[in-house]
Amino acid sequence: MAQKNRLKYILLGLLKKQRQTGYDLAKSFDSDIGEFWTANHSQIYPLLKRMEADHLIAHEAITVGQKLQKKQYYMTSAGQQTFNAWLKSPSDLTGSHDEFILKLFFIDDPKSELLRPMITMQQQYHDEKLHHLEQQFQEKFPNQKRIDQDFGHSLVLRHAIDRERGYSNWLAEMVKTIKTE
Repeated sequence: MAQKNRLKYILLGLLKKQRQTGYDLAKSFDSDIGEFWTANHSQIYPLLKRMEADHLIAHEAITVGQKLQKKQYYMTSAGQQTFNAWLKSPSDLTGSHDEFILKLFFIDDPKSELLRPMITMQQQYHDEKLHHLEQQFQEKFPNQKRIDQDFGHSLVLRHAIDRERGYSNWLAEMVKTIKTE
């Protein structure tokens, strides 16, 4: 199964907020987005070119200083439709990046109709994963002797359990912050 090019959606989300140059977009990965997603110039610039060819973005030339010409990119209506469709689609839960967190980053309205279904889907996924991990731990490590025999594995499994428990708790707290009309 082909992996979605999530970087495309990140760039669209950044351009949704404001027009930016390629350099500005690349710098975004040094701050907020860099906390949970990475990308470098060699990925960003060719993708901007493809996105423009696909009519998801466009640019206008701006002059900086006396001579320097830069491309300032902005999202087109086709780009907006593509971005909105991605926000509404189920998150890929199998990769090393958490697409749910990425989508959440781009939702500005605390009353967004997308929030509750997104959180509910995530809560279900993480609750099921937590249950599965707890079952695994009980089966693989029924006693201290077994833990001592495969201590590293038990630690990794405990970490995964704690991670899922924390994620589930965070989601439950987040539900309380959703504003309804």
